[in-house]
Amino acid sequence: MTEVAKSPYQFRVADLPNRKETTFEVKPDAETLKAMAGELGILALRKVAFTGKILPQGKRDWALEARLGATVVQPCVVTLEPVTTRIEEPVRRTYLANYSEMEPQGEEIEMPEDDTLEPLPAVIDVEAVLMEALSLALPLYPRADGAEFGQMDKAPPGTEALTDETVKPFAALGKLVGGLKNDPEEGEK
Repeated sequence: MTEVAKSPYQFRVADLPNRKETTFEVKPDAETLKAMAGELGILALRKVAFTGKILPQGKRDWALEARLGATVVQPCVVTLEPVTTRIEEPVRRTYLANYSEMEPQGEEIEMPEDDTLEPLPAVIDVEAVLMEALSLALPLYPRADGAEFGQMDKAPPGTEALTDETVKPFAALGKLVGGLKNDPEEGEK
């Protein structure tokens, strides 16, 4: 059973012209942006534009070349205040008809040099590519201006609290070496 395109942003490969490019422009409305933000687990999404083209590559392969632009609002990892970031990313996917021939035949799997290669689907879903590209472009640890992780000095009564300086592996060695250099008896030997 062949897959049927269900939206204007789903292109059935069999229907694509094989001698020219097919252009697209995705600009989601406010309701769609709200749903996308919920799916991505972010506070808000604004000014999303995904424009590009699907091009024939040889006899049976296809390429998607696009530009992603979006303004995302995420919670700060320190203060949870909203952090707004503008994303501008090029996006490329290469769909190969013989992709299965490229898959490794064994237990070990190496990452290919070209991470844009994918098996050719029956339908190229531009909205799915948009969501994937957007999720990969999101800042991992958004931080509000001036937000810094503080240091907590907690310890049981009667013990010294661990700090960033005391947990460094060579801090004690440095103190020991420094103590040897200052030892007057060590220099007389």
